[in-house]
Amino acid sequence: MGDDGGVRLQKVLARAGVASRRNSEILIEEGRVEVDGRVVTEFGVRVDPETAVIRVDGARIPPVSANVYLVLNKPRGVVTTMSDPQGRPCIADFVEDRAERLFHIGRLDTDTEGLLLLTNHGEFAHRLAHPSYEVSKTYVAEVEGNVKPVVLRALLDGVELDDGPARADTVKIVSTVPGRTLVEMSLHEGRNRIVRRMFDAVGHPVKRLTRTAIGPVRRGNLHTGQLRELDAPELGQLLDLVNL
Repeated sequence: MGDDGGVRLQKVLARAGVASRRNSEILIEEGRVEVDGRVVTEFGVRVDPETAVIRVDGARIPPVSANVYLVLNKPRGVVTTMSDPQGRPCIADFVEDRAERLFHIGRLDTDTEGLLLLTNHGEFAHRLAHPSYEVSKTYVAEVEGNVKPVVLRALLDGVELDDGPARADTVKIVSTVPGRTLVEMSLHEGRNRIVRRMFDAVGHPVKRLTRTAIGPVRRGNLHTGQLRELDAPELGQLLDLVNL
C-alpha cells in the first residue's frame, strides 16, 4: 500500500461492487475501510488489487482475480471426478461449457448429494481441502432407526473408527418418523465416507446423505444439478479461513 503505483482504493472498492466511487470515498472518510490491517482514511492511497487484504466494516473484500470459484449442488449418482472411463455422469458434465481448467475441492461419494466447490486456484483448493484449516462442513443424513439423545452424545464425544477417532462439532435431530431419523451434523473431518462410517459406528446406517454447507457457503435455493459462482462475502470468508 502506498501513494505510488497500484490503483486508487476507492476505485478498487467500486470495481468490487462495494459502493460507487463517491460512496466508497465516504466509507474511507468514516474510517470503515482497512487495508492490510491498517485503517485508511485518506483518498490518495493506492493498492495492488490482486494482493491487498481489504476489509469494509470488518468484512473481507475478495481481490481482483482471474480465478474462478464455483459451487455445484451435486446430484446423487454423479462421480466426483473430472472424467470417467466407464462413462458414468461426472463433475465435468456440469462445467463443459466453461473455458477454464477447473478441478473439484475434496470429494463427495457417488451416492452422496450436495455442495461441492470447484476452482482453478490451486493454492486455494489445497488449503481448503487440508484438515489443518478446519473448514466446517454440514450434512443432513437420513438414517435407519430412531436416534436417541445418547447417540447424539456419542457422536459429539467421538466414536472409534478403523483409522482413528472421529467426532461431530454439532449434531441435532431434524425430524423423526417410525424407523427413520433425519439428523444434521457438522464436522471438520474430511476422511473418506466419514459421516457414513460414524453413523454405522453408532448403529444407525445412512440411507441418504446431503452436504448442505461448506464453511459460510450454504445450499440455499441452489437446486440439484445447478452451478453458481461464490458471492463476494462467501469468497471473502473462505479466503480468511485459509489465510489467503
